[in-house]
Amino acid sequence: MVFTRFLALLNTRNKEFLRDRSSLGWNILMPVLIVAGFSFAFSGDIGKQFKVGVINQNLASSVSQKFMQLKHIEFYQVDDFERAVSKVERHQVDMLLDAEKQQYWINTESPSGYLVEKVLLGVDNSGFHKQSVSGKQIRYIDWVIPGILSMNMMFSALFGVGFVIVRYRKNGMLKRLKATPISAFEYLSAQIVSRMILIMLVTAFVFYATNYFVGFVMNGSYASLFLVFALGALSMISLGLVIAARITSEEAAGGLLNLFSWPMMFFSGVWFSLEGAAPLMQAIAEVFPLTHVTAAARAIMIDGAGLIDVGYHITVLLSQSIVFLLFGSWYFRWD
Repeated sequence: MVFTRFLALLNTRNKEFLRDRSSLGWNILMPVLIVAGFSFAFSGDIGKQFKVGVINQNLASSVSQKFMQLKHIEFYQVDDFERAVSKVERHQVDMLLDAEKQQYWINTESPSGYLVEKVLLGVDNSGFHKQSVSGKQIRYIDWVIPGILSMNMMFSALFGVGFVIVRYRKNGMLKRLKATPISAFEYLSAQIVSRMILIMLVTAFVFYATNYFVGFVMNGSYASLFLVFALGALSMISLGLVIAARITSEEAAGGLLNLFSWPMMFFSGVWFSLEGAAPLMQAIAEVFPLTHVTAAARAIMIDGAGLIDVGYHITVLLSQSIVFLLFGSWYFRWD
């Protein structure tokens, strides 16, 4: 690594991105428009399906089984009691039900919780014992914003690195660079660092710009959130490097990048919670970097989680980054 050559490549890539007004504008404008649209769409009282978390679902009594057979109520198995109670406090879950101990928890300030309680008591008005909690409601826009920011990072990382490298290879730019003293490590490092800097700057701008008008919930540390986004960006940039390591066709690169990005966008918990989803779907989602970025950022912003609390997601992102970087660097070819 010759630092002067690395800086020259880094400076060149930054200028190239900043001069591409359409790409720069799209990276900034798209998440702002999405946030504005969701903020407007979910500003009123919109009906939604009731959601009930169930503890010890397999040991449910005949009464609770009868309750859990009702239509228009979504039931899902709860494994983390403290986390489930926190969701009831924030109006994300309408009721928490312990099927074995015949207890239930509702938020006394939640209209949906009140209605679900009346339905439960209509099935059996004596067998269950009420436990009350309280807390401020989390708007859908508060819940979805970490996913929107992560999704914007994903598209910028995959297409900003993967597509650019393929374009350079196709038009012969990489072949000419190969004839210079520049090493593959210097070139790839400059690409990764440049995209990291730009992604983090754009993400910070979008976050503060939209937060000024909408006012997101932020219960955790900004430093922790920054670290999670940085690791997520690194992981997805590295994935883009793997995809573009040898491809010479822009059409093939675009197809592969879409093949990776669209499933991640829909199955990583960006738009809807994966709790209660099919086990196979949850297992597949664990493979995607976007899943761990979104989950960790959401835990920090909404639940006030620290780095230790999201340690699992950080470990996965760091491991994926190392594996993708090593494989992408080894598999990379100039021509």
